[in-house]
Amino acid sequence: MTIYLNAMNVICALGSGSDAVRAALWRSDGPFGGEVTERYTPGSPLHLGTVAEPMAATDLPAGTALELASRNNAMLERTLAGLRPAVDAAIARVGPMRVAIVLGTSTSGIYEGELAVRTHAKEGTWPEQFHYAQQELGSPARYLAWRLGVGGPAYTISTACSSSAKAMSAAARLIEHGIVDVAIAGGVDTLCTFTISGFLSLDSVSAERCNPLSANRRGINLGEGAGLFLMSREAGPVRLTGWGETSDAHHMSAPDPSGVGARTAMQQALARAGLKPADIDYLNLHGTATEQNDVMEARAVSDLFGADLPVSSTKSQTGHTLGAAGAVEAALLYLTLTDNPRGRLPPHWWDGIADPAMPPLHVAGADESLGRPVRHAMSNSFAFGGSNCVLVMGEG
Repeated sequence: MTIYLNAMNVICALGSGSDAVRAALWRSDGPFGGEVTERYTPGSPLHLGTVAEPMAATDLPAGTALELASRNNAMLERTLAGLRPAVDAAIARVGPMRVAIVLGTSTSGIYEGELAVRTHAKEGTWPEQFHYAQQELGSPARYLAWRLGVGGPAYTISTACSSSAKAMSAAARLIEHGIVDVAIAGGVDTLCTFTISGFLSLDSVSAERCNPLSANRRGINLGEGAGLFLMSREAGPVRLTGWGETSDAHHMSAPDPSGVGARTAMQQALARAGLKPADIDYLNLHGTATEQNDVMEARAVSDLFGADLPVSSTKSQTGHTLGAAGAVEAALLYLTLTDNPRGRLPPHWWDGIADPAMPPLHVAGADESLGRPVRHAMSNSFAFGGSNCVLVMGEG
């Protein structure tokens, strides 16, 4: 059975909406996206993949229940608006009980919890606009199901950085098995002090724009964003042709250095898609610019694909959007596979100083293209706890 991605919208540090993100992704005048700010770390500026367009819980539509009011859901609402006509038409076609919502996140309403704790510490009372359930990880899926009036399965997956990639594969399985006819899948995550402080405690955050694969890499840039896809069996511009999921069971935060779990997930995705390594035109790396991830991933990619496949990490432009990363980077693949006759590839922005500890890879340059449309592309998402998910997408 073929699963199609019929419509897509994305918001991230590159822009708000698919058109803005497409224009920024292929700028050739240096990396674009994000800012240096002390907003979440007073006195310690960090480069973060922030979304420039203001949005807050107060932007949600009238009638939104207090427990669903969060900046996270406001970003989800803004992303939904870009594909709402296609979603409404699909719901009308199959009926609300045949539509699923599957999303990935890691923060949900933690930002609202932070604001409430500060108010309580200062005034001794909880603010009226705070509800403890805002922080529940299931909130994004509940919000979207309420907003669209659908009654199919609606749930959130939270496996750190692989969350929304796994949400897309889970949604595809629901369609494959006939449980639903349509799924709205993807992910959303927004920045908050809790998340940034956690990664700072692991000493894995770079204060400057991150530098994936470089010998001079110093860690990640955290980011925020959302990506949503309308998925069905109806023919569309892009196909989700394969996915692979593995678990390293190696360490709470470090990947298996051998890369066996990552490589197996890539192999599973290729097998499900009925493709050989040589059929892939481009690979979006997980590419966090951390010491351990980059070495592991470079080894796994080199073992499977050799040194000729064009690859890039787009996290130097979007930041690492954590639970939304799989969906945001799948959205970049969607843009690469559509309306791109030259086959231009997302560039890998770095200082060009390769780490001798890694096997050589073909990193995509600032204006690199295939000279023809991209036919098949892959995206890697490797999370804490060794939760790996790989997606393969192809032209429709």
